[in-house]
Amino acid sequence: MLSSLPSPRQSVDVGGAFFLNNRGLYVPEPVTQDGFGLVWGGILAAIAAVIGIRIWAKRRQLATGAIFPTFKVGVGILVLVPIMSYFLAGQPLEWDLPALKGFNFGGGISIIPELAALWIALSLYTASFIAEIVRSGILSVSKGQTEASKALGLPNGLTLRLVVIPQAMRVIIPPLTSQYLNLVKNSSLATAIGYPDLVAVFMGTTLNQTGQAVEVVAVTMAVYLTISLLISLFMNIYNRAVAIKER
Repeated sequence: MLSSLPSPRQSVDVGGAFFLNNRGLYVPEPVTQDGFGLVWGGILAAIAAVIGIRIWAKRRQLATGAIFPTFKVGVGILVLVPIMSYFLAGQPLEWDLPALKGFNFGGGISIIPELAALWIALSLYTASFIAEIVRSGILSVSKGQTEASKALGLPNGLTLRLVVIPQAMRVIIPPLTSQYLNLVKNSSLATAIGYPDLVAVFMGTTLNQTGQAVEVVAVTMAVYLTISLLISLFMNIYNRAVAIKER
């Protein structure tokens, strides 16, 4: 696939900003200027506002039964507030465009083919399993639950969010945790296609420079074990948080 791509001088040019060749994909790089802190402040304020509105809307619904359009309002806040902050700060953002310099491109961000291959392969492989996990979790909920919610007049969106998903999560989360752990472990296959991941750095560069095979292997195992334990910890905490609790 890479051999069919052109050389850097004959790169595929998309709008003078994106370039694709046999050395990778080159895209513009955002460069922040003075005053961009106001934009970050706007983003954080928007996130805090959405969380506050969600908590308020849930309490209001439990007290009165009235449903507030949290999703639409939240999306509007997350989009409008950062944009307003960006213009109030004087548009403190510039783009560093890639350009051909000699035999290769300079500037911008380079996405090497190995990273793109790893990204696409792991995304498609893991997403197919996660899709089946979510589908099976939704199908595990009795159809009587959906029929009862429709009899109460709930629309399809609220039926899925308030009735089906809370019951399906107890089926979805355990195998989903396993998929997240598999994703971390499968990323070690990147060394087979020449991408410098953790395995390539530890078992390749570090091992060649130190010659301490046992210690390097132990460190590599400890890093992956730590990441796996953290993922399992957070997923178990989330599982307990969304578990259906009897009154």
